[in-house]
Amino acid sequence: MSILVVYGSNRGGTEGLGQMVADGLRRLGFTVEVSDARGVKRVAGYEAVIVGGALYAGRWHPDARRFVKRNQQELRTVPTYFFSSGPLDGSAVTGDIPPVRGVRALMQRVGARAHVTFGGRLAPDAQGFPAAAMAKKLSGDWRDPEHVEAWVKATASDIAAELVRVEERSSVGT
Repeated sequence: MSILVVYGSNRGGTEGLGQMVADGLRRLGFTVEVSDARGVKRVAGYEAVIVGGALYAGRWHPDARRFVKRNQQELRTVPTYFFSSGPLDGSAVTGDIPPVRGVRALMQRVGARAHVTFGGRLAPDAQGFPAAAMAKKLSGDWRDPEHVEAWVKATASDIAAELVRVEERSSVGT
C-alpha cells in the first residue's frame, strides 16, 4: 500500500514530524513518500494521504491549506488524515488538542478521517518576526516521538481496515 505524507513547514519542525510519521508507517510495512506540500501536484496513485501543517497564529501553514484545496476532489476518494504542529509546550502530549477552525473546515471538505496535534519546535536562533521574539522565551523542541508513534500505529490500523472494506465492496460487485 502506498501512502503520501505531505507537509507545510517554514522552519523544518513539521517536516521532521512528517518524516517521523513516514518512518513509523514504513516500519509497519507501508510504502511511503514524503514531500513538501508545494511539490505535490496530484495524489492519484496513493491509497491514503496524510497532510501536516505547522500552526502559526492559529492558522495552518498556507502550503498545507493550498494542497488540500487543490486536491480536494481526489482527497475525498482516499483515506485522508491531518496533523498539526505548534504548541511550544507539553500540552499536545498531555491532552487532545482539537483542530483549529480552518483545519476543521478543510477536514469537512475532504472527509478527513482524523486529526492530531503534535508539539512544535522553535530554534533559539529563529529569524524573522515574530519567531525571533518568541524564541527568547519559548524556544525548544516539543515533538514527542512516542506520541507520533502511537498515532501512527492507530492511524495505520484505520487505513488497513478501510482498505479491507474497499476490497470487500469491490469483490462483492464482481
